[in-house]
Amino acid sequence: GEFGAACSAVPADGEGSFTGMADDPVATAASNNPVLSTLVTAVGEADLVDTLNTAEDITVFAPTNDAFAKIPEADLNAVLADQETLTSILTYHVVPGQLAPDALAGEHTTLQGTSLSVEGSGEEFTVNGEAAVVCGNVQTANATVYIIDTVLMPA
Repeated sequence: GEFGAACSAVPADGEGSFTGMADDPVATAASNNPVLSTLVTAVGEADLVDTLNTAEDITVFAPTNDAFAKIPEADLNAVLADQETLTSILTYHVVPGQLAPDALAGEHTTLQGTSLSVEGSGEEFTVNGEAAVVCGNVQTANATVYIIDTVLMPA
Protein backbone atom coordinates (compact mmCIF):
# COMPACT_ATOMS: atom_id res chain seq x y z
CA GLY A 1 0.00 0.00 0.00
CA GLU A 2 0.86 3.66 0.07
CA PHE A 3 3.26 5.05 2.65
CA GLY A 4 4.51 8.46 3.77
CA ALA A 5 3.54 11.53 5.74
CA ALA A 6 2.02 13.40 2.79
CA CYS A 7 -0.42 10.62 1.89
CA SER A 8 -2.88 12.14 4.35
CA ALA A 9 -3.20 15.15 2.02
CA VAL A 10 -4.75 12.91 -0.64
CA PRO A 11 -8.57 12.94 -0.69
CA ALA A 12 -10.20 10.02 1.12
CA ASP A 13 -12.62 9.27 -1.68
CA GLY A 14 -13.55 10.28 -5.20
CA GLU A 15 -11.41 10.40 -8.33
CA GLY A 16 -8.47 12.02 -6.53
CA SER A 17 -8.31 9.34 -3.84
CA PHE A 18 -5.93 6.38 -3.98
CA THR A 19 -8.81 4.14 -5.04
CA GLY A 20 -9.89 6.58 -7.74
CA MET A 21 -6.35 7.11 -9.02
CA ALA A 22 -5.88 3.35 -9.40
CA ASP A 23 -8.57 3.32 -12.13
CA ASP A 24 -7.07 6.12 -14.24
CA PRO A 25 -3.89 6.45 -16.32
CA VAL A 26 -1.25 8.47 -14.54
CA ALA A 27 -1.70 11.98 -15.98
CA THR A 28 -5.47 11.76 -15.53
CA ALA A 29 -5.03 10.39 -12.01
CA ALA A 30 -2.66 13.24 -11.12
CA SER A 31 -5.11 15.81 -12.48
CA ASN A 32 -7.63 14.68 -9.87
CA ASN A 33 -5.12 15.04 -7.04
CA PRO A 34 -4.99 18.59 -5.60
CA VAL A 35 -1.43 18.08 -4.29
CA LEU A 36 -0.15 17.71 -7.88
CA SER A 37 -1.85 20.59 -9.70
CA THR A 38 1.38 22.42 -10.67
CA LEU A 39 2.82 19.18 -12.07
CA VAL A 40 -0.36 18.66 -14.08
CA THR A 41 -0.06 22.19 -15.50
CA ALA A 42 3.56 21.51 -16.44
CA VAL A 43 2.70 18.19 -18.09
CA GLY A 44 0.03 19.99 -20.11
CA GLU A 45 2.42 22.77 -21.15
CA ALA A 46 4.95 20.14 -22.29
CA ASP A 47 2.23 18.28 -24.22
CA LEU A 48 3.06 15.08 -22.34
CA VAL A 49 -0.44 14.10 -21.17
CA ASP A 50 -0.95 11.47 -23.89
CA THR A 51 2.65 10.25 -23.58
CA LEU A 52 2.21 9.57 -19.87
CA ASN A 53 -1.34 8.23 -20.14
CA THR A 54 -0.51 5.77 -22.92
CA ALA A 55 2.84 4.56 -21.55
CA GLU A 56 2.71 1.01 -20.27
CA ASP A 57 4.27 0.33 -16.90
CA ILE A 58 6.16 3.42 -15.77
CA THR A 59 7.29 4.82 -12.46
CA VAL A 60 6.68 8.53 -11.96
CA PHE A 61 8.40 10.68 -9.35
CA ALA A 62 5.75 13.36 -8.92
CA PRO A 63 6.80 16.68 -7.33
CA THR A 64 4.19 18.31 -5.12
CA ASN A 65 2.99 21.88 -5.53
CA ASP A 66 5.30 22.75 -2.62
CA ALA A 67 8.23 21.26 -4.57
CA PHE A 68 7.54 23.57 -7.49
CA ALA A 69 7.06 26.48 -5.06
CA LYS A 70 10.71 26.06 -3.96
CA ILE A 71 11.78 27.21 -7.45
CA PRO A 72 11.91 31.03 -7.74
CA GLU A 73 8.78 32.15 -9.58
CA ALA A 74 10.63 33.85 -12.43
CA ASP A 75 12.70 30.71 -13.01
CA LEU A 76 9.64 28.47 -12.88
CA ASN A 77 7.73 30.67 -15.33
CA ALA A 78 10.71 30.63 -17.70
CA VAL A 79 10.84 26.83 -17.57
CA LEU A 80 7.09 26.51 -18.11
CA ALA A 81 7.43 28.71 -21.19
CA ASP A 82 10.32 26.67 -22.65
CA GLN A 83 8.83 23.41 -23.88
CA GLU A 84 12.16 21.72 -24.60
CA THR A 85 13.60 22.37 -21.13
CA LEU A 86 10.29 21.52 -19.49
CA THR A 87 10.03 18.23 -21.39
CA SER A 88 13.59 17.34 -20.37
CA ILE A 89 12.86 18.03 -16.70
CA LEU A 90 9.54 16.17 -16.68
CA THR A 91 10.77 13.08 -18.54
CA TYR A 92 13.64 12.97 -16.03
CA HIS A 93 10.95 12.17 -13.43
CA VAL A 94 9.79 9.05 -15.32
CA VAL A 95 11.44 5.62 -15.23
CA PRO A 96 10.36 2.68 -17.43
CA GLY A 97 8.79 -0.20 -15.52
CA GLN A 98 6.75 -0.07 -12.33
CA LEU A 99 9.17 -0.04 -9.41
CA ALA A 100 7.86 -1.53 -6.19
CA PRO A 101 9.33 -0.08 -2.98
CA ASP A 102 11.68 -3.05 -2.62
CA ALA A 103 13.11 -2.33 -6.09
CA LEU A 104 13.27 1.45 -5.71
CA ALA A 105 16.78 1.88 -4.33
CA GLY A 106 19.50 2.08 -6.96
CA GLU A 107 20.30 3.77 -10.25
CA HIS A 108 17.50 4.08 -12.78
CA THR A 109 17.68 5.36 -16.35
CA THR A 110 14.89 7.86 -17.01
CA LEU A 111 12.85 8.55 -20.13
CA GLN A 112 14.97 11.71 -20.45
CA GLY A 113 18.01 9.50 -21.02
CA THR A 114 20.14 10.17 -17.96
CA SER A 115 19.84 8.29 -14.71
CA LEU A 116 18.67 9.17 -11.24
CA SER A 117 19.70 7.59 -7.98
CA VAL A 118 17.40 6.44 -5.20
CA GLU A 119 18.69 5.74 -1.70
CA GLY A 120 16.84 4.30 1.24
CA SER A 121 14.62 1.40 2.23
CA GLY A 122 11.35 0.59 3.91
CA GLU A 123 9.34 3.81 3.82
CA GLU A 124 12.25 6.27 3.74
CA PHE A 125 13.64 7.12 0.31
CA THR A 126 15.61 10.02 -1.14
CA VAL A 127 16.07 10.72 -4.85
CA ASN A 128 19.41 12.21 -5.97
CA GLY A 129 20.24 12.97 -2.36
CA GLU A 130 17.78 15.85 -2.24
CA ALA A 131 14.17 14.88 -2.91
CA ALA A 132 12.38 12.95 -0.19
CA VAL A 133 9.57 10.56 -1.09
CA VAL A 134 6.67 11.98 0.93
CA CYS A 135 3.99 9.57 -0.31
CA GLY A 136 5.10 6.42 -2.07
CA ASN A 137 3.77 3.40 -3.92
CA VAL A 138 0.65 5.14 -5.25
CA GLN A 139 -0.93 3.00 -7.96
CA THR A 140 -2.52 4.29 -11.15
CA ALA A 141 -3.79 2.23 -14.07
CA ASN A 142 -0.40 2.34 -15.81
CA ALA A 143 2.11 3.68 -13.30
CA THR A 144 3.48 3.50 -9.80
CA VAL A 145 3.85 7.01 -8.39
CA TYR A 146 6.23 8.30 -5.73
CA ILE A 147 5.31 11.82 -4.64
CA ILE A 148 8.44 13.86 -3.86
CA ASP A 149 9.10 17.19 -2.13
CA THR A 150 11.69 18.62 -4.56
CA VAL A 151 11.76 18.96 -8.34
CA LEU A 152 14.54 16.84 -9.86
CA MET A 153 16.85 18.57 -12.32
CA PRO A 154 18.74 16.56 -14.94
CA ALA A 155 22.51 16.92 -14.64
